[in-house]
Amino acid sequence: MNITLNGKKEKLGAEISVQKLLSLKKITPAGTAVLLNGEIIKKEFRAKTMLKNGDKVEIITFVGGG
Repeated sequence: MNITLNGKKEKLGAEISVQKLLSLKKITPAGTAVLLNGEIIKKEFRAKTMLKNGDKVEIITFVGGG
């Protein structure tokens, strides 16, 4: 299965959830927004939302600073 992750092509072995993708990429869910094909995926739906071939995923991590 092929997806686009933050503008780069990614090949995944099988259909996985958004939550599993975050885990594979070692991204902590706290302070992270996920857009799937332009729509925000709420945290409570990440484990149930399955990625499909051709999906476009944007992961935005918020960084604090001063």
